[in-house]
Amino acid sequence: MYGWSDNTSEEAFTHTVRLEDDERAVELRAVCTIAPGYEIRSACARACAGEVAAGGLEGVGQLGGTRMVGGFTRRVAELVGEGAGASLLIDAAIEVARLARQVAKVPAARTAGIAEGDARACWQLDTTSWADLPGSCFTYSEAGGALLAARTVIPAISPALYSPAPGAERVFVRRKVARLVRTGTRLDLFSSMHDDVHGFDLHYEVDVASGTIVAADSITSRLPYRGLCDEPQGRIRAMIGQSVDDLLRKRSQTLLGGETGCAQLFDLTGDVLKLLGASRR
Repeated sequence: MYGWSDNTSEEAFTHTVRLEDDERAVELRAVCTIAPGYEIRSACARACAGEVAAGGLEGVGQLGGTRMVGGFTRRVAELVGEGAGASLLIDAAIEVARLARQVAKVPAARTAGIAEGDARACWQLDTTSWADLPGSCFTYSEAGGALLAARTVIPAISPALYSPAPGAERVFVRRKVARLVRTGTRLDLFSSMHDDVHGFDLHYEVDVASGTIVAADSITSRLPYRGLCDEPQGRIRAMIGQSVDDLLRKRSQTLLGGETGCAQLFDLTGDVLKLLGASRR
């Protein structure tokens, strides 16, 4: 996946996602309002490679007026149908929704006085600019906020990210890769994400005979708040011993996400488990 956000109007961003697998590639572009609305004003999609059903592409064009909140994935699935490339279009729409939660439009007067490296000021901007952030992960929990005064925390977020210039292109850029590698009785799952504030490289090792995860580790080369976001990363080891079954993605929400976990760790794990599920069909 390669995605980016452009500051195209006063109240909205244009998010573009290019997503590909071994068979096909699509590009989905949507003009979306900022938090807390997260409403798609208009959307379109095109096939870049392989076979993609025309009905699915047309369905994306009907997303105008849809909010990217609970039930969004179901709504996209209804519109794009089940033709060739439908699952890729659904995943591209999900990535647009994720991009929409990475950008904001805070008046420049509010960010002008914030010094680079002021973690508390950035954290407060986050929790007031995105109403859905408080309690969404450890960093934005009460426990996480309390640690801002107890340890050194270094933000990767620049104040300029909150107040992008009118017409600014690629305000936020993200790249993601999920892949599977089979070697004998071992199956390795890799999932990575690199953008302006995150750097994640996850690895799970599955014993094929038993169908269980026997190793789990990650490298976080960049985090929104170094010294704070590090806290829940060790939870990835809770995946060791888990059976790789149809319910693992649901169980991983408890193991990796929530108020004591990391939303990105959960999402990236879900991405590679989805790929594994698709490879079995």
